[in-house]
Amino acid sequence: MRVVDFTPGRASPIELYGSVAATSVPVGDGAGEVHVYAVRFAAGGSIGRHVAGFDQLFLVMEGSGWAEGDDGVRVDLPAGRGAFFRKGETHAKGSAGGATVVMVQADRMEPSDAARVCFER
Repeated sequence: MRVVDFTPGRASPIELYGSVAATSVPVGDGAGEVHVYAVRFAAGGSIGRHVAGFDQLFLVMEGSGWAEGDDGVRVDLPAGRGAFFRKGETHAKGSAGGATVVMVQADRMEPSDAARVCFER
């Protein structure tokens, strides 16, 4: 077993896409191009609109966040909720009050049936 340290002191700023007050710690990679990140947003932090290079799960673990898909409509995401973006989808994400998020990117991914889709945009 390896203990994974994704405390704030290990984080690096996210500087792409006009991001504001957002940091991440790469947590792991896998075969077939898979990436896992612990992302922290300070209050008002965001990752600006950009095209997803991978299928992506954005899972709010602590605090609350928001996400926007192709339509630009912002959806609030409390802890325990998340968003799924398809590769090629324009999107943005962030937090009004601060959040810790796990972000998983993969060449191809399907959301689990266990994590029911509340609605699709």
